[in-house]
Amino acid sequence: MSVPCVRVEREAGEQARASLAELDIVDDAHEIVVEDGWLYVPVTDADAVPATYDVVHREMPERETQTMPADLLDFSPSYERLGDIAIVDEDDPERAQALADALMESAIPVKSVLNRASKIQGTERVRDWEVLAGTETEAVHREYGCSFALDLATVYFSPRLATERHRVVEQVREGEHVFDMFAGVGPFVVPAAKRGAAAVGVDINDDAIEYLRENAERNDVTERVTAICGDVRAVADEYEGWAERLVMNLPHSADEFLDTAVALAGEECVIHYYDIQHEDDPYGPGERAIREAATPDYDVTVETRHTVRSYAPHELNVVLDVRLSRN
Repeated sequence: MSVPCVRVEREAGEQARASLAELDIVDDAHEIVVEDGWLYVPVTDADAVPATYDVVHREMPERETQTMPADLLDFSPSYERLGDIAIVDEDDPERAQALADALMESAIPVKSVLNRASKIQGTERVRDWEVLAGTETEAVHREYGCSFALDLATVYFSPRLATERHRVVEQVREGEHVFDMFAGVGPFVVPAAKRGAAAVGVDINDDAIEYLRENAERNDVTERVTAICGDVRAVADEYEGWAERLVMNLPHSADEFLDTAVALAGEECVIHYYDIQHEDDPYGPGERAIREAATPDYDVTVETRHTVRSYAPHELNVVLDVRLSRN
């Protein structure tokens, strides 16, 4: 029987599966299939699949009986995977623990279950976690051919942004100068270096920088990666006019760093500027701030206006791809 499936590159399979599971549209009655470098995830409702994914129809084998979390619960579970850690977001303690127990008892290979216990907070952008099962908060996450070691207790990382990161990295050219101003554990820096770029990552969180260095080694790009711990405003002088591509993924306050971004920019530079704004005008504030910071030294051209995801009621996480050309 032909069933609708999301088709993605194999390396992006876990992220796609997690995103579709969050929408509760993964078809658990059929197996996930890998074929010719593609991964096919069966879905229950093709119309509910986000437009960023390709949907195809094909024959899929029926799933052999396996115990899944939903089989053990009297509610529909929601969770995401980061390596062999399961992440849940439950306010009710009894429901959270029941979900954790079901995950550990199910056929899903997880070693720990963590519940979000706070929002992202502080300059180092970490959150508190409640460990519901297991003991580990460290994991190895894989996306688009790269692997990233990280500890959720000490660094910021969002597996939900894998598709967006890949969109940006695919634009990187061999030999290009890429500068990530808020680099974390390197999810932009490392794949950019794998494409042959010289990549610099700066972060104020020393744990994140240690993982960035480890991840550069893990992915065999150490020679093309420079990792710097500190406030990017304090280290920018060394790279003045160097960058041909800048990543500014600090959506609540990236505008505070635009003067630094302009100082880092070379003769031609593309800035990937992430922002969170009201849905009535999601791109205008960021575009106006960039033009104010870059004019009159640069001509400013907005190449892409893109909504990454919904962030909160009536608020959107967006990105502007902006080209600066020196006058």
